[in-house]
Amino acid sequence: MSNIVEAGYKHRWLVLTVVLVAEIMDLFDATIVNVAGPTLAQKLAASNTDLQWVIGGYALALGSGLILGGRLGDRFGRRNMFLFGLAGFTLVSLLCAIAPNIESLIVFRFVQGFLGAMLLPQGFGLIRESFPPKEFGKAFAAYGPAFGLGGILGPVIGGFLIEANIFDLGWRAVFLVNLPIGIVSYVLAAKYLPKNVPDKSVKIDLLGSFLVILASGMLVYPLIKGQEAGWPLWTFLMLGGSVAVFVLFAWLERVTEARGGTPLIDASIFKKRAYTFGIASLGLYFAGFTGVYLILTLFLQFGENFTSAEAGLGNIPIALGSAIGGTISGAFLADKIGGRFTLQIGAVIQLIGLGLMWVAVPSVDNFSIWQLVPALVISGIGTGLIAAPIFDTVLSTVDSRQSGSASGVLSAVQSVSSSVGVAIFGTVFFNFLVLGQADAGFRNALIVQFVLLVLFAIVSSVLPKRSSH
Repeated sequence: MSNIVEAGYKHRWLVLTVVLVAEIMDLFDATIVNVAGPTLAQKLAASNTDLQWVIGGYALALGSGLILGGRLGDRFGRRNMFLFGLAGFTLVSLLCAIAPNIESLIVFRFVQGFLGAMLLPQGFGLIRESFPPKEFGKAFAAYGPAFGLGGILGPVIGGFLIEANIFDLGWRAVFLVNLPIGIVSYVLAAKYLPKNVPDKSVKIDLLGSFLVILASGMLVYPLIKGQEAGWPLWTFLMLGGSVAVFVLFAWLERVTEARGGTPLIDASIFKKRAYTFGIASLGLYFAGFTGVYLILTLFLQFGENFTSAEAGLGNIPIALGSAIGGTISGAFLADKIGGRFTLQIGAVIQLIGLGLMWVAVPSVDNFSIWQLVPALVISGIGTGLIAAPIFDTVLSTVDSRQSGSASGVLSAVQSVSSSVGVAIFGTVFFNFLVLGQADAGFRNALIVQFVLLVLFAIVSSVLPKRSSH
């Protein structure tokens, strides 16, 4: 393995390609279903709550399992876990496609998200094992365009697949698209991924893993079910219980570490005040980012009767703006003025975009997507300015030896907060949609996003001005 580290694995660029394809496949599944709402409601009699579970349940299972997936990669080998996750993810995509009812689809989406959590954490490790240190920058630089490509193509491809209705498959085609991608990727991965020796000394903290999954579920479940149930007492008790379980998890991790055991994460990262605030910043950003752009798609379909393909195309201005913002941020802005100020500038630009959306949406009698395009591009630029430096800025608050645990927690927070965003924004929007007021639902969702962005700007002010690495 030392020779690989020094000279580089000979198939390293193929390894990078396979890892990026897996990442894009995950992004597809996180976004491609956004345009399937009306079709699922029609074909499977899905309720508004069901739609939130189909979309948010995937992100919840993914986020709550990511840290465990990383540890399993250490224990059983990253190549082995990558192949296991990829095979399972592809198979469950088929099960999603043939789901006979909405209940089974929701269950399969949870399983799919959990298998994604076994797959995705192995990517960074495989790249580090395959590339020499001098090429790390080039390898990781490919992640930005890959994420942008996934964000653009997901809703667009999903919309056109549903609209085309090939072989009368309808919404099922959005899951079947994973099959050829997954099969080809598995064949290449099995042949070319570097083999590493599993570390049998690594112990899996099963109790810690269970507590993370339990706490995440207790957080998201009442947010999705609360509106339908009329917000009874149990919803608030469960939300409070979620916080208590997260605190219990952090305490047990410290105890395990103090006793010389192997905790799920390095608990010392939470002693870093800037990192803790960084987690909060990242959670606020992804909850708002995921939620408001989902509501845009739902508004176009449920409120303005856009087809799936038209709603997918409606995401292109955001994606283009994000590409512009990400390029500006990654190319020079974050280096010139520092990550913290770049994040706050991005928040201000997003707030401007929200204001323009607010002005455009009330004109629903003769609505055209072109009314929203300038606002979406500006909002997308703000999104890109934040997305490019946020991980590096937050990770710069911890020591290099803590980066593995710190990055794992950030990835988990990203996915769980995305699920929370789906729950909160979905509840706000559907509360008004049932009254026939889709435009009011969208505007109130913009208010929620305004609050989240202001909080993000305040909390992120604790982050360091510049990355330390």
